[in-house]
Amino acid sequence: MNLFDVYPLYDLEIVSGKNCYIYDKQGREYLDLYGGHAVISIGHSHPHYVRSICEQVARIGFYSNSVVNSLQTKFATRLGKISGYEEYSLFLVNSGAEANENALKLASFHNGRRKVVAFRKAFHGRTSAAVRVTDNPGIVAPINQGMEVEFLALNDIPAMQNCLSRGDVCAVIIEGIMGVGGVHIPQPAFLQALRKTCNETKTVLILDEIQSGYGRSGRFFAHQYAGIRPDMITVAKGIANGFPMSGLIIGPEFKAVHGMLGTTFGGNHLACAAALAVLDVMEQENLIGNAARVGDFLMKECKTLPQIAEVRGLGLMIGLEFDKPIKELRKKLLFEHGVFTGVSGSNVIRLLPPLSLSMEQAGIFIEKLVLALKTF
Repeated sequence: MNLFDVYPLYDLEIVSGKNCYIYDKQGREYLDLYGGHAVISIGHSHPHYVRSICEQVARIGFYSNSVVNSLQTKFATRLGKISGYEEYSLFLVNSGAEANENALKLASFHNGRRKVVAFRKAFHGRTSAAVRVTDNPGIVAPINQGMEVEFLALNDIPAMQNCLSRGDVCAVIIEGIMGVGGVHIPQPAFLQALRKTCNETKTVLILDEIQSGYGRSGRFFAHQYAGIRPDMITVAKGIANGFPMSGLIIGPEFKAVHGMLGTTFGGNHLACAAALAVLDVMEQENLIGNAARVGDFLMKECKTLPQIAEVRGLGLMIGLEFDKPIKELRKKLLFEHGVFTGVSGSNVIRLLPPLSLSMEQAGIFIEKLVLALKTF
């Protein structure tokens, strides 16, 4: 059997990692400025994380959600406290797309409506409803097209108000910071107007913080810069530092009914142990504060480089936009300078390193970027 060939791959096999470095099969070291799509929040192979997982799997790794799992309750309590959402509830699943899928479903249960508003260049996942609210027709199959979705321009307050005023929108789903769409940030005034309009029209506001949350922006959630509180928040990626896990943080106005949502693997013992270890490290090492400081340094330094047309971001979620395609620059950074970065579209390099990235490592990245740009 062959693998289904849907991923364009670099001729590179990563076999190990330590903090902000990864190592290939030949033993070459790479500075990781991408964290496997923002998944590695506390650094590769953190000893506390490794120990927590090993100890848990030696006891029990998985059992059904039909029995009590006190690790789920412990995690929900800790997450509520660190995020500032203690009065909300938590539903645990496995992937970002699954979290968004359940958020949309719960919103529709709540107000009985069907239509969803999303934003141009949005990315919310690849499952049925999540892909329909993703602004990429190339990955939306005919079977997914039945749900009514309207895509609006980000930060256009009059267009948003006009759309929601009709009273037929079930939910608005918006990223705390657009990731795949090029690291574009919703303006605080826009989020505030959106929150107000959703209240007035009884529309559910869903904040997709799958990539931008969990301390990446320099606050626990990126939307907290705007001082708003959404009805639901979806989290994944950095939640368990590489273990497949996600969650839906649900406002107190939603009523739980037995059987309305469900999952086999969501919130299993091993996932909860991983997620608790992540919170331990984030608090003990002040990784949210570190993300703010190091991210500010990176953006200031990148703004001094004339080859970069625009620098966007918050904390350690940064987009570097160029006036031409960056495919060759990304390869040069990887294979000539040993730096792994990400991409958004054809012209944007995306930086999503572990939140443990040090100021020294950030400086090393800038030095290597300057070298790579000399022949770009």
